[in-house]
Order: sequence, then structure tokens, then C-alpha cells
Amino acid sequence: MTLQLTTLEPFARGGNRLCFVHPDYPDRVIKVRRPDFSLEERRRRKGFPKNLRPLSSFDDNAEENRTMFALDRQLGAPLYQHVSRCFGFEDSDMGKGLVSELIRDASGKISHTLKQYIWDNGYDDNARAAVEEFCACWETLGVPSRDLLLHNLVAQRDGGGKIVRLVVIDGLGSSSLIPPQFWPHSLLTGKARRKTADLHQRIEKLLSQRGQDQFPGYHGQLFHDGVSTGANAGTQAGDDNNAANTTGPQQP
Repeated sequence: MTLQLTTLEPFARGGNRLCFVHPDYPDRVIKVRRPDFSLEERRRRKGFPKNLRPLSSFDDNAEENRTMFALDRQLGAPLYQHVSRCFGFEDSDMGKGLVSELIRDASGKISHTLKQYIWDNGYDDNARAAVEEFCACWETLGVPSRDLLLHNLVAQRDGGGKIVRLVVIDGLGSSSLIPPQFWPHSLLTGKARRKTADLHQRIEKLLSQRGQDQFPGYHGQLFHDGVSTGANAGTQAGDDNNAANTTGPQQP
């Protein structure tokens, strides 16, 4: 069955993809390529020698699915303490979409990014504790990732507004020629520590910008909360639904 997305409003937009609440599963997001930014255009904008790569290498969905399949085999269940699950591909009227876990607060609303949380609340004790716990886990597991950007971390909150989980929703894997699953663990943990150190610097930079009138960039802001009337985004999904529908990333 082909999912109908063109009549829905995306709740977020990245540099290359649009994010919609899955029409059938309110606890999932489906990511599709932006219609205004083709793979050919992405390749054209790259400099030499990256513009010689095949078009398939510029497909974020395919790359994310490959990465999640490899990480699932490498790290297993502990990975998902701080990483959203991947459920593979589904067809839509906007092309093939990649389906992943949609992080929601206890209120049922789509969780804000860490960037939005800090912009609104500052780096309070709650956020600081959540970041420290995340970094410790990230370094212990040695999760291979690109830069840990604040708009790629989602702050899931309980009914009292406390952050209970930080979740990475994008930017995983490595651009190294040698796949991370073949790296020694000491190398993985060392690189993870460098990434978390950079994360702290990004937090400090964002804090220095809080006096500005406008939110820095559009990355990290939601277009709707996933529950409001007219958003057609469904309601909060229970834990049983999450568990029943977990299939894992598809093998490329």
C-alpha cells in the first residue's frame, strides 16, 4: 500500500528530507527526500572529487538504513537507549520513505530537539544531567557518529517536563573507508569522546546566542506538535505498540 503524504503537513524539515508522522503508526516518522532538492542537485553542489560519486551515495535514506543495520549488528539492544530505531522502507506518494521511531513526550506531543530545549530553558540542571548521562553512555558504547549536532538530539520529557532520555535521530556512522565494526573498541571510544567534547562546545555556543531575537536557523524547530487538531499526526503511542511493531533496519 502506498502511503499518502502530500495531503499531510511535515512536522520537520532537514537539509535534504521532510519528516512526516506515519499515517498508520503515530509512534513512527517517515522521512522522504525533499521534492525541491534532487540527488542530481546534491551531487552538482559538491566539489571535486565528491561530485564523481554515484547518485546512490547521496541518498540519505539509503545511507541511514545501511548505517542502522550495521550498528544494530555491532551494538544490539544497548544502542537504542539513545538512538531511534529504524524500521526500513515504505512506499509513499512522495517516493520511498525511511521509517523510524518517532520520539514523543509523555504528553503525546513530538519531543523538541535539545537545541530548542536549551534555547527555551537554558542549560538547566535537568538538561545538564541528561547530557552528562548521554555522553557517558555514548563514550562507553563507542557509538560511531559524525558530529553530534544539537538539532539531531531529541529531548524526551516526562509529564512534569523533565528530560528522561536524549535520543540521536540523525548523523550516525562514519565517513571512514574502514567500516566502524572493524575498529578496535579503544578507537571507537576515543572518537566518541571527541564527539561528546565537541557537543559541549556547541552547547556553550548556543548559550551565547540566546540573547538574539531569532532562533539560529530553522534546523531543530517543529512545524507542529503531532497532536493538534488539523495536523493529522495521530496521538501518543503506547509502549505496547512500540514493542509490537519493532522489526529493525532492513538489510541493504
